[in-house]
Amino acid sequence: VCSHVSRESPCSHRHLTISYFDNNLPHPPTIMMKLAVFAALAGSAAAFAPAPVAQTKTALSADFSKELGAQMPLGFIDPLGLVADADQDEFDRLRWVELKHGRVSMLAVVGYLVTYAGVRFPGAEDIPSGFAALDAVPGMVWAQ
Repeated sequence: VCSHVSRESPCSHRHLTISYFDNNLPHPPTIMMKLAVFAALAGSAAAFAPAPVAQTKTALSADFSKELGAQMPLGFIDPLGLVADADQDEFDRLRWVELKHGRVSMLAVVGYLVTYAGVRFPGAEDIPSGFAALDAVPGMVWAQ
């Protein structure tokens, strides 16, 4: 505002004034809404960004002697050399497979003992227990 302006004589100079209430500028709620939409889009785009790749151990630095199950006096033993060139992921997979096969074999032993005790499924009462059952099983059972 010019210093020479008074009520009686208005200023004849053109002044640049910026106001939110001018018709050619957006109003504050519009700007805030656009910023909120932009922030939401930027945040949702970050959800689809690629995840950082984790560094994995190589076979050269894999030390399985501290794993669960490596106990004295033998420590970690791998007689077949299955994990000689394996990393931690392969070791974990082999451990999971070993647990699964162990559980299946325990169920097989329970099944053998139950049939030896005389418990049979309905319709299989005449099948003997043990290895003698292999000869008594009908052919259609083997075809399944």
